[in-house]
Amino acid sequence: MSDPSETFATPRVAAGALFFDETGRILLVHPTYKDTWDIPGGYVERGESPAAACRREIAEELNLDREPRALLSVDWAPSDKEGDKLLFIFDCGQLGDDAERIRLADDELDRWQWVALDGLESFVIPRLVRRLRSTAQNGGPRYLEHGETVAHVGR
Repeated sequence: MSDPSETFATPRVAAGALFFDETGRILLVHPTYKDTWDIPGGYVERGESPAAACRREIAEELNLDREPRALLSVDWAPSDKEGDKLLFIFDCGQLGDDAERIRLADDELDRWQWVALDGLESFVIPRLVRRLRSTAQNGGPRYLEHGETVAHVGR
């Protein structure tokens, strides 16, 4: 009999921060290591919760101490290259005057920008467009697969 743990999923887990401005635009950052934009965030480290990873990534990438306010979505988004992935997006509120205090991690990010939901295609890859729109437009928490809404938790 084979070891059942060989069939268990061992997904990569990432956590991202969704920040809004007063007009409903979201904050995107431009990583130095790829051609497209993203939201602040990154992979969860062993033994770290997704919420703690989100807070750590905000501190590392933007030099801000912001605690995630609420879970907005979880997206099951496997890829051929990286295997199973679970991507958590947290509501981190409005930045307001805090945006003036953003100091990007020079070795990782080179710029940031507020972007309207209807302009995302010019900045991010299609699956991230789906994920961000599903998350931002529909409230949370939501369960997504490949960025598409599958279920609204609590309804």
